[in-house]
Amino acid sequence: MAAKPPQTINIRVRYAETDKMGVVYHANYFVWFEMGRCELLRAIGRSYREMEASGIGLPVIEAHCEYRSPAKYDDELMVRTTGKLISRTRVEFEYEITRPLDSTVNAVGRTVHAAIDTTGRPCRLPDYIRELLE
Repeated sequence: MAAKPPQTINIRVRYAETDKMGVVYHANYFVWFEMGRCELLRAIGRSYREMEASGIGLPVIEAHCEYRSPAKYDDELMVRTTGKLISRTRVEFEYEITRPLDSTVNAVGRTVHAAIDTTGRPCRLPDYIRELLE
């Protein structure tokens, strides 16, 4: 029951995203996961900004990343994002970051998000998100 179709974005590793060893610093993968989530919503004609303006937030309540092969400065990478409903109030996104040049999988991960209202209380996910992921 993944989002149809998965959303992909292309990025190029910037020098500032690497550590002293020339390898992408681990926390940057979570930034790229966020970019993938945002583009998945944008691909259906919505955005985080619109969702938040309507009074619904989607904070991360769980995050996981498995690092498989290091990415380095100037690598061209592809971030593939899919999503699925867990419940009426929770959604899970899955990510795969690859280097298309040689088909290397650099990292895979997932995040779980809970829908909350402006008071921070759980609420139902918007219909357009449920429809996207059902």
